Amino acid sequence: MEKVQLVGAGPGDPDLITVKGLRAIQEAEVILYDRLISPELLDDAKPGAELIFCGKLPDHHHLQQETINYLLVKHAKAGKRVVRLKGGDPFVFGRGGEEAAFLAEHGVPFEIIPGITSGIAAPAYAGIPVTHRDHSASFAIVTGHRREGEKEDQKWEALANGIDTLAIYMGVKNLPYIQQRLIENGKSPQTPAALVHWGTTKAQRTVTGTLATIADIAQAEGVTNPSMIVIGEVVRLREKLSWFNEWEAEAVLAAGAGQ
Repeated sequence: MEKVQLVGAGPGDPDLITVKGLRAIQEAEVILYDRLISPELLDDAKPGAELIFCGKLPDHHHLQQETINYLLVKHAKAGKRVVRLKGGDPFVFGRGGEEAAFLAEHGVPFEIIPGITSGIAAPAYAGIPVTHRDHSASFAIVTGHRREGEKEDQKWEALANGIDTLAIYMGVKNLPYIQQRLIENGKSPQTPAALVHWGTTKAQRTVTGTLATIADIAQAEGVTNPSMIVIGEVVRLREKLSWFNEWEAEAVLAAGAGQ
């Protein structure tokens, strides 16, 4: 029986995968991959490797999680070298913990190969450091899929008052709700905010505003997922630290629209 490698593909730029992650791709006989990985990474798979798409769209899963779990166990027990290639890091909102637990329960050995998560990388490519000695001594990685409830109320209070920088995943659809809850719990409406769409890729686009305005700006600019929401004083540094040429991304998108 071969072990399963849960590999973080990084945030989108194929060059940001780790050396160990790339080696795992090159040696795998079966690769189960997600929607948000860079397709270029699959070019490094060995000839004859079986490539299985497991991508998930909002409200639509190409493969159900139970099926993915079953395939991991099936191929590993068949003696094949299996890679589960996941966007970002396997253990950051990637269900890597669930898959690892399933493998353990079925006696299949596994290895975790971490990846660069978009909560750090997308802001970095937008010129926004998540920590800074003068502006942010703490940051939190937060899911944008949050719901009502007593415990959730306590969490919103902690996020609004106890964390300097918030990096919010998968939250564009719920941005008005996120905005409302943070302000209700004491976060200043004037706190700088940014949305980084398709961060680290050729299609990257960043819009900025304040906590009070960012939801309206997102709607007006047509910003959708995948986007990273960044809220905190560090967003002010973008004007000085912006280095990635997003105008090139806009040219790519414009060229595509004209075809």
